[in-house]
Amino acid sequence: MKYKVVVSDRAKRHLGKHVEFLKKVSVTSAKKTKKTIVDALRTLSDMPHRNPHIEIDAFDGHYYRKMLIDNRYLAIYHIADDVVHVDYIFDCRQDYAWLLQ
Repeated sequence: MKYKVVVSDRAKRHLGKHVEFLKKVSVTSAKKTKKTIVDALRTLSDMPHRNPHIEIDAFDGHYYRKMLIDNRYLAIYHIADDVVHVDYIFDCRQDYAWLLQ
């Protein structure tokens, strides 16, 4: 079964911010990072259940899943029927505790 992957506007903004930040250092690195993240998200169409549930109370552990991308980025998503909804893309080096409040 193939799942449809839908990236929320919020997650697209997150990705855009990461890419814009990297462009200040290296355009090549920014392009490579964007491709790496987009390619990883596309793999969710085949096996979205392979990643673990996120274990943070604010995310309702039975609802959201987390996917580590390139040992640096974290995609937070949920599955509804045959659609994978990517809601957040974080740089694991940033503090995203604000989201949990």
